[in-house]
Amino acid sequence: MFLSLVVGLLSGLAVVVIKNSVHFIQNLLTLSLVKDYQNYLFFVYPFIGLLLTTLFIKFVIKKPIGHGIPNTLFAISRNNSVIKAYNMFASIVASAFTVGFGGSVGLEGPTVSTNSAIGSNIAQLFKVDYKTATLLVGCGAAGAMSGIFNAPIAALVFVLEVFMFDLSLASMIPFLMASVSAALSSRMVLGNNVLFDVKIHDAFVASEFPYFILLGIFTGLISVYFNKMFWLVEGVFEKIKQQKYRLIIGGVLLGGLIFLVPPLYGEGFETITALLKGDFKQVVDHSLFFDKKEDILIVLGLLFGIIFLKVIASAITFGAGGIGGVFAPSLFMGATSGFVFAKTLNIFRDSNLSETNFTLVGMAGLIAGVLHAPLTSLFLIAEITKGYELIIPLMITAAIAYLTSKYFVPYSVYTMQLAKRGQLITRHKDKAVLTLMKLHTEVEKDFNNINPSANLGDLVKIVSKSKRNLFPVVDESGILHGIITLDDIREIMFKPEMYNSTSVKSLMIIPQTYVHLSDNMDVVMQKFSKSKAWNLPVIDGNKYVGFVSKSKLFNAYRKLLVEFSEE
Repeated sequence: MFLSLVVGLLSGLAVVVIKNSVHFIQNLLTLSLVKDYQNYLFFVYPFIGLLLTTLFIKFVIKKPIGHGIPNTLFAISRNNSVIKAYNMFASIVASAFTVGFGGSVGLEGPTVSTNSAIGSNIAQLFKVDYKTATLLVGCGAAGAMSGIFNAPIAALVFVLEVFMFDLSLASMIPFLMASVSAALSSRMVLGNNVLFDVKIHDAFVASEFPYFILLGIFTGLISVYFNKMFWLVEGVFEKIKQQKYRLIIGGVLLGGLIFLVPPLYGEGFETITALLKGDFKQVVDHSLFFDKKEDILIVLGLLFGIIFLKVIASAITFGAGGIGGVFAPSLFMGATSGFVFAKTLNIFRDSNLSETNFTLVGMAGLIAGVLHAPLTSLFLIAEITKGYELIIPLMITAAIAYLTSKYFVPYSVYTMQLAKRGQLITRHKDKAVLTLMKLHTEVEKDFNNINPSANLGDLVKIVSKSKRNLFPVVDESGILHGIITLDDIREIMFKPEMYNSTSVKSLMIIPQTYVHLSDNMDVVMQKFSKSKAWNLPVIDGNKYVGFVSKSKLFNAYRKLLVEFSEE
């Protein structure tokens, strides 16, 4: 409990540092000295930010930083919740360069990464067990979201929903304490300034119910587009092997997009604030469309285009080497989607929908769809608006957006890569425990090898010294040719006349299947189930490593299940 408070307090201070760093850089870049050239500088700024980020990672950190929340999920599932100490500051500096200079991403991912690293390193300092270390990592993540949005309840729900912790008092109380302490420490420095100062003026009426259902479907489909387009663009950049070419191509493309559509610059919270106030014409400021400011249809068309361009700009930022998060882009696209939806109906159907309400609920729809976190989206918007006046439309839209997105995209933008590699912890206890198990720790190597060129006499000598009844046939290069069991030679091992004439090659059998050192534990258990074997050989490439036994795996599984489920 004490450590969760410490993590929460430090998390709130980290939020202050990262937010002020970005705001300092952005204010520096928009001084009156450069105001007349700001539109043209939008083309240059993102490239400079990406270049500084790349140089910082290459020459200062000298290790990859990666995406914040997926890295944290990976640390929990595959690295015993151990996060290296440099992550406590690396993401702060790198994301400040990326976002401060206009990279079209958010600060939530880097902040979660930083604060999770704080929790992990405090756990390492006090030498706590895996379960407690994982809780402290979660406390850091909760503190990050609470400090950024001033929304402690949404932060608690975010950790339970996205990081898939058990809904138990053993985890909820530390998360709650960390979330509250982070919000307090952030407020002590920043005051009561909130990200969005929104007041609900238009109450929800039952006749708007069908429109919020349609908004849920609309934002759900936009979420599907977000996920698929994000991974498509990232995949294109992954094919570019040299980082300098990624940087040049990404910097030029991103600068061009922001030059044409300035609202894509940075996190985009200024645009969200303008939409919430109804000042939608602000999106054409500093752009080539400024002369068309009074043409509502052109401005509305530009907003509609921004919905589809934001995720491309975000993916390019990541692909070019930038550091940031996708939470802010999701909020940006959600706010724009909700506003465009309501404004279009008000213009063409002469409706009287509250554009502010639909903007807020649209934000919830995208968070629910992109992150697969409907409860987080619901409580976040409720806390931003300081009340539950919109709770019914929030529940409708978030649920439908989530279900629509889940139907087409089974994993969120955070979990897609881990799920493909079988490294994602889920709420399914069996799969979660298998994910936590590590094959290399369960491999047994105390088997006596026999060369394939040897004969039965050589094998009998090895059998006499071995405590095992299984003998891998391995050549000088370490390649596994087959295996011999004691049962295979029991009837002939006491016949000396056969020692020289019987070769090991004639006695060995080919294993039914092999376990590869890169296999995850779920795959290993499937191989045991199909082969009905009790021992399977483990290979790395085609080189022999050892054997893994079903009985040892079951013992390890049982021990980990008890630890994982313990209250």
